[in-house]
Amino acid sequence: MILNHIWGLYAHPVDEWKTIDQRHESITFSLTHILLIALIPCAAAYYASAHLGWSIGARELTYLTQSSAVTMAVAMYAGIIAAVFALAYLVHWMAKTFGAEPTFTQSLELAAYTATPAIMSGVAALYPELWFVTMVFLAGIAYSVYLLYSGVPILMHIPEERGFIYASSVVTAGLILLVILMVTSAIVWTNGFGPQYM
Repeated sequence: MILNHIWGLYAHPVDEWKTIDQRHESITFSLTHILLIALIPCAAAYYASAHLGWSIGARELTYLTQSSAVTMAVAMYAGIIAAVFALAYLVHWMAKTFGAEPTFTQSLELAAYTATPAIMSGVAALYPELWFVTMVFLAGIAYSVYLLYSGVPILMHIPEERGFIYASSVVTAGLILLVILMVTSAIVWTNGFGPQYM
């Protein structure tokens, strides 16, 4: 069932949003979706950093120790899940401003399925070249934004004009969340919790 939604969001997103809106699975279903999808980039990043090595420019490959790679993967997993829940909370919190009254489950569905392409772009870590990972991540973000703009009017049951402004507000909030996540990572990294290299 989860894989059907993923395929549908890539193949025919508007129809898939309508299907998601009609079914409205439980919060457990949305939670299971995000818990499973978040494993993909974490596993890829762990394998790449511990076994394949990262190449940045013309320098030698950089490897992390096994324990450091596991720690980074677990932190990444927690960060992804926290970010999706924060986005769901923001979607839910901003809803009344735009004339929508979603349940938290609907907000979580929107956040989880919208974030899916950005999260799944983490599989690019299996080819650990910084330029490649960056390009795939930007493509994932772009498609996530498209899914958000197409999904807000359908899931929130509001006109497209208001849906556009609502989705733009969510994109802005998502970018702020991304900056907060990056700043937090930098603070933690520089205060002695950075990775150990081989």
